[in-house]
Amino acid sequence: MKAVIQRVSSSSVTINAKVVAEIQHGLLVLVGIEDADNQEDIHWLTSKIANLRIFEDHNNVMNLSLKDSNGDMIIVSQFTLHAATKKGNRPSYIKAAKPEIAIPLYESFITQMELELGKKVQTGQFGADMKVGLVNDGPVTIIIDTKNKE
Repeated sequence: MKAVIQRVSSSSVTINAKVVAEIQHGLLVLVGIEDADNQEDIHWLTSKIANLRIFEDHNNVMNLSLKDSNGDMIIVSQFTLHAATKKGNRPSYIKAAKPEIAIPLYESFITQMELELGKKVQTGQFGADMKVGLVNDGPVTIIIDTKNKE
């Protein structure tokens, strides 16, 4: 499971000209799921993201988590995070999980994140053509891969 975490001062998801998710201060999390992912990946990743200290404290030091800063979150599924670009110019998405595997894991990821944060998170719609807007705050962008826990 891969995630791109972006600290935002605002973010939104629009589908068919309708805003379906919108936050101010918080995180936009893009999540890519592969066949090898499981509940262990979900628990590790949601805990890591919820407790990631990337928000500034009163001394302007990144020392606070999303929970500490009372921020909000949007989670968007993004299979293109598993693009293989080593050969040729057309990315291959063979490692990305098919919907029958990815959808239940994506839904479980959302549920577990809500448990971690103790509140609802907003989401895009799996498989939809989404327009994702954001103002990256910092900018702060972090990539985490559960198969490479460094």
